[in-house]
Amino acid sequence: MHSSSTQIERSLRDAALRVTAPRKAVLAAVHDHPHADTETLIAATRAQLSSVSHQAVYDVLRVLTDVGLVRRFQPAGSVARYEARVGDNHHHVVCRLCGAVGDVDCAVGESPCLTAADDAGFRIDEAEVVYWGLCPACQSPPGR
Repeated sequence: MHSSSTQIERSLRDAALRVTAPRKAVLAAVHDHPHADTETLIAATRAQLSSVSHQAVYDVLRVLTDVGLVRRFQPAGSVARYEARVGDNHHHVVCRLCGAVGDVDCAVGESPCLTAADDAGFRIDEAEVVYWGLCPACQSPPGR
């Protein structure tokens, strides 16, 4: 999914952020590379804006996450990943062999999707579920 420069700028302004070249490049990279890790996003950002530093990308990712334009998630035993699909409470499926990640809509009902047997007094507004298994490519034996 490629978002236009105009859409990226509008998203930044709507979030009350100043439109800067690093913010535009990082947000575009997240849109273009769903579920990417930081290193992938740094490379994609540098392809558009060669002068951007690692630290600048980290800082922009933090700001974009804080204002809700980007979602950060970290499956157990994996590096943090980022996506531009925000505003819903979807979950992820992760391949145990190759690490491929996909989106999975809520299992049942409306957000937070799952009802805790005992909420311990918390007002729960989000449930994070990670489904683990083998992706279609890893299910096929080698040589087939």
